[in-house]
Amino acid sequence: MMVFWVVLSFLLVLGRGESKLDTKIASSGETTEWGDPDLSLLGSCQPASSCQKCILSHPSCAWCKQLNFTASGEAEARRCARREELLARGCPAQELEEPRGRQEVLQDRPLSQGIRGEGATQLAPQRVRVTLRPGEPQKLRVRFLRAAGYPVDLYYLMDLSYSMKDDLERVRQLGHALLVRLQEVTHSVRIGFGSFVDKTVLPFVSTVPSKLRHPCPSRLERCQSPFSFRHVLSLTGDAQAFEKEVGQQSVSGNLDSPEGGFDAILQTALCQEQIGWRNVSRLLVFTSDDTFHTAGDGKLGGIFMPSDGHCHLDSNGIYSRSAEFDYPSVGQVAQALTAANIQPIFAVTSATLPVYQELSQLIPKSAVGELSEDSSNVVQLIMEAYDSLSSTVTLEHSSLPPEVNISYESHCRGSEKRESEAGDRGQCNHVQVNQTVDFWVTLQATHCLSEPHLLRLRALGFSEELIVELHTLCDCNCSDTQPHAPYCSDGQGDLHCGICSCAPGRLGQLCECSEAELSSPDLESGCRAPNGTGPICSGKGRCQCGRCSCSGQSSGRLCECDDASCERHEGILCGGFGHCQCGVCHCHANRTGRACECSMDEDSCVSPKGELCSGHGNCTCNRCQCSDGYYGALCDQCLDCKTPCERYRDCAECGAFGTGPLAANCSMACADVNVTLASAPILDDGWCKERTLDNRLFFFLVENEAGGVVLRVRPPEKGADHTQAIVLGCIGGIVAVGLGLVLAYRLSVEIYDRREYSRFEKERQQLSWNQDSNPLYQSAITTTINPRFQGADDRPSLSKRD
Repeated sequence: MMVFWVVLSFLLVLGRGESKLDTKIASSGETTEWGDPDLSLLGSCQPASSCQKCILSHPSCAWCKQLNFTASGEAEARRCARREELLARGCPAQELEEPRGRQEVLQDRPLSQGIRGEGATQLAPQRVRVTLRPGEPQKLRVRFLRAAGYPVDLYYLMDLSYSMKDDLERVRQLGHALLVRLQEVTHSVRIGFGSFVDKTVLPFVSTVPSKLRHPCPSRLERCQSPFSFRHVLSLTGDAQAFEKEVGQQSVSGNLDSPEGGFDAILQTALCQEQIGWRNVSRLLVFTSDDTFHTAGDGKLGGIFMPSDGHCHLDSNGIYSRSAEFDYPSVGQVAQALTAANIQPIFAVTSATLPVYQELSQLIPKSAVGELSEDSSNVVQLIMEAYDSLSSTVTLEHSSLPPEVNISYESHCRGSEKRESEAGDRGQCNHVQVNQTVDFWVTLQATHCLSEPHLLRLRALGFSEELIVELHTLCDCNCSDTQPHAPYCSDGQGDLHCGICSCAPGRLGQLCECSEAELSSPDLESGCRAPNGTGPICSGKGRCQCGRCSCSGQSSGRLCECDDASCERHEGILCGGFGHCQCGVCHCHANRTGRACECSMDEDSCVSPKGELCSGHGNCTCNRCQCSDGYYGALCDQCLDCKTPCERYRDCAECGAFGTGPLAANCSMACADVNVTLASAPILDDGWCKERTLDNRLFFFLVENEAGGVVLRVRPPEKGADHTQAIVLGCIGGIVAVGLGLVLAYRLSVEIYDRREYSRFEKERQQLSWNQDSNPLYQSAITTTINPRFQGADDRPSLSKRD
């Protein structure tokens, strides 16, 4: 048992250690907003053959278009580098091409603070042009103000299967009460009505003619023929018209439990003209007491064609092609509702509440409420759902091209900040009327767009939207473009961004030679060493027009210099604080070292008193190099300042026991210290008390003698090893408990048996027996007399058993 707990503790400690290690690994290193390492921090800009390729290679790259910027033999691709490196190599700032992404607000009406109704501006800005350089993120601020009294369109979609008979009676008086409650929060509200049952094919609905005419169980009650979906009343502000149309409705019936609610929802979202939706807050109240059919269920009735996503209402408002198309999927319903900007409210009974709660998780900005058995609480339920939906601001975007990524950061109340992953949406909950919330939308292009793209951002449930014109910046706008430029060997090429594009048949950086001249041996001799040995251009370039055109990071007349061979600091060439030239780092101002790793600043060496390294050292690379006898980040601690116990503690431990921080080189670190063991000294105030690694106390006394220091150490007392006693005690305890349980069991069984026997004897003694013979009893033996037998004593007899 003891071993088990020890092993369990070890595993728990190991698990915690691994978790901490994983956390440390996961948190180490900087990453960009998209999760990949930020390459711009690592100086990853590589040479490129043109300005266009340069700016597309990495967002940190810039291009120097200065004429004659590259040295002899240096490739024109070296014009592409980070801005700091190009400036350090002598490129003027005005000659740098470093295009950056930008934003231009095209329309920004102010938010309507305190304005009620449909004319209020809730989303700003309204139109923006964003130009993205690939790899460089752009942050766009979007503001939203929840205005009071925003108009509402509410469409009531009701299940009219037979089980909803009681609910229909309640809904007939719903119109006026619902309008009154909604008019308390908005001055403009309209309501409409539609109903659904199921597809009129087997096995969903009985196709017996009599059942099609009257599907209800009782022939005496009012009942209508089954149907899939019927649009009854377009959206109107007339409560009496609502109550009149609903009052004329009657229930219907079907065979199976699930209903055709998805058909009704899809048609309600697609047939916007017939329903009469305005460009305001749109609410769809869906009431039912059962679940729904979804895509694939139609195959049970021989319907194989998927829903086509179009409106199919006839002149009577009936979904006329329900028997041709399968039920829509959850994805189709969610997409149609989102595209139509409709917010569904599922008012369902308790039995189906969990199913619709799961469905609500898949439909953006939807609500679920528990409907009472007779729908008596439907008005209160609708108002609570409306308050919840209208106080939730969800910012989402339309479809994006694959070359663009998007992420959101929501600033909801004060300093509250909520970040979401790329491709998600921004959301703020419990937003009050006249409260403003901010969303920071980050856009980043990974590649160039073939054409501008219109991105639409909108708050779900509201009519306004922000249109973002997306452009990508994929070329340099150099102002030196000149065809047949004199700089290019008197018009032998076109000048663009500082380099020559040669005419056909011409070669060289300045188009100075023709292809016919390449075979001349004199030209090739200019690309070799003076003694004529060695490869052309040191094997690091090619010979063009008698001069070496170096490749990669090589430079020099014969490409003999490698500008990528300098020392690195933390994996970065010249530490990122200089440029490499022919194997030597040329550091920026205020940097020094072979890899520019040292900062010449001294701010980290200044003590709180304003002294440099506390006056006990020198500042090198912005770090203190302490004088002998001093240590610490600011050389503010000294060895001589320690007490004897602090000064000689490690020597006492390593000299006496071979442990402690000086155990590896104790003889050298404590060469002037003589350690002796004392068996049982008298412990007075002069003794130092310390703890060894096994957590036991030892004492030592510091004595200065001629020729050095003597440490008298008293070894720690060894504690008794109680392991064997503990193990034997545990085993003995387990055995004793087991024997006790066995004895207790046997004793209880014995007591129980004795009591039962005693009770049996007592009952037997109290029983009175009847000694009369049984008249029904007959003996099993019959005696027969032998007639030939004469003597009474010798007469034989035969006995026969019956």
